[in-house]
Amino acid sequence: MDDPREKLWSGLSGSEREGVSVRDYTERSLAVGLAEVGLEAGALLSFDRNSAELRAAWIPGVEIFPRTIYPQRHRGSFGELVRRDDGPLAKIGLWPAQWSAARMFAQTAKGFHVHPPHVPDDSQASEWLRRLFVDEAESYSLRPYEKEQWDVMFILQGVAEIILRDLRESLPTRTMRLFIDGDNHRSRNNVGFVIPPGVAHAIRVEGSEDVMMVYGTSTSFRPEFEGRIASDVETAGLPESWQKFLSI
Repeated sequence: MDDPREKLWSGLSGSEREGVSVRDYTERSLAVGLAEVGLEAGALLSFDRNSAELRAAWIPGVEIFPRTIYPQRHRGSFGELVRRDDGPLAKIGLWPAQWSAARMFAQTAKGFHVHPPHVPDDSQASEWLRRLFVDEAESYSLRPYEKEQWDVMFILQGVAEIILRDLRESLPTRTMRLFIDGDNHRSRNNVGFVIPPGVAHAIRVEGSEDVMMVYGTSTSFRPEFEGRIASDVETAGLPESWQKFLSI
């Protein structure tokens, strides 16, 4: 009984004691926390975007920007989404061609999906993507927004976990997990965010409240731009007894 853990759990039977595990509260680095555990969006924005640590963890082309939600007593609230001529979208030269709305029921998720990056016919994918997002990352006019789908998303209600995974040729494979609050939860986690093509993304609803979102896309809806990856979470299969009955 020299093992402190054995002594701590000595009041349990041997078989049950073997199955006990303890949550890991070890403080993690920014990169590990962002990729593996997830960070609140407001916490992420509190870091210096130009720091070496954050640059090493950030997915190129992703934009996250704060929003302010104003309470309107006895009526509700007001919050801007984004402006066309100034602010984060004006900076990168992106204005959506289509705006849409979506609702996700509590305890549901949208599996990973990804939009294909456009690569000019006279370019190699690896060279082109490195030029856009590494070598000339701030030359926003090079981006062919009208030929590929970029997403601009806002959570209006509920709390959502957004998971991003960079799949682009020649770029580092990085993961970002973010928790974003809807307008009805006023906090530093009220943000908008931009997702480039080639970055797979999934959404999970946090808690027992439906999530409502508004999102813009740089192109009008095109089914061929919707690549599905690990999206079986969206498929609710019939109970086995139902399937057996229907097969008779």
